[in-house]
Amino acid sequence: MATTTHGKKYLEAVKQIDSEKLYQPEEAVSLLKKISYTKFDPTVEVHMKLGVDPRHADQMVRGVAMLPAGTGKEVKVLVFAQGEKVAEAEAAGADVVGLDDLIKQIEADWLGFDVAIATPDVMGKVGRLGKKLGPRGLMPSPKAGTITFDLAKTIRDVKAGRVEFKVDRTALLHIPAGKLSFSEEALMQNISSILDSVVRARPSGAKGTYVKSVVLSSTMSPSIRLDVAAATALKPQA
Repeated sequence: MATTTHGKKYLEAVKQIDSEKLYQPEEAVSLLKKISYTKFDPTVEVHMKLGVDPRHADQMVRGVAMLPAGTGKEVKVLVFAQGEKVAEAEAAGADVVGLDDLIKQIEADWLGFDVAIATPDVMGKVGRLGKKLGPRGLMPSPKAGTITFDLAKTIRDVKAGRVEFKVDRTALLHIPAGKLSFSEEALMQNISSILDSVVRARPSGAKGTYVKSVVLSSTMSPSIRLDVAAATALKPQA
């Protein structure tokens, strides 16, 4: 089956992975860099299968993780604000700031940004964009910390390497952890922060095994399965 869907370089990379083994996180990062064959700088991703049923509100997993080494890409930040908060957002480095004009642009299918932040006082207007932004994961949310009056800190965090995560309907998480060109130490810092954040986001309704599997991969690479106990024991460096 693999020979009909993957190229020669991919299949050569697969041969270097022991499919029966659960790798230690550091070992997996080293191997991921070793098997890379792309001509571009791929994104490293952490994939997790959780023991939750997202159909139940008390089992929804959602949160944010700060990547100490950053994401490796420029993040375009849009801020919905009015009054003096407009100047604050611009001074903090927001790429696009506004309210009524931006709402109209988005309703006309413009989506030229990666993260949307809003102050609480404008959500009465921004709320009508839920059907546009919600399915794309772009809607400001209290749980994600993107509805706030503290625009300066939130914008800085997002620009520096703040990633949101939300379990999908099949109880899977897919979270970017930086670029493969990062040093192994930098990738481990990011991965540790992600895993710690997911563990701390365990919902009250989760019963039994919370993290069922952890897989590491990069764009177009085969996956490397991690030892779950070792992965979930990782802690961010102080």
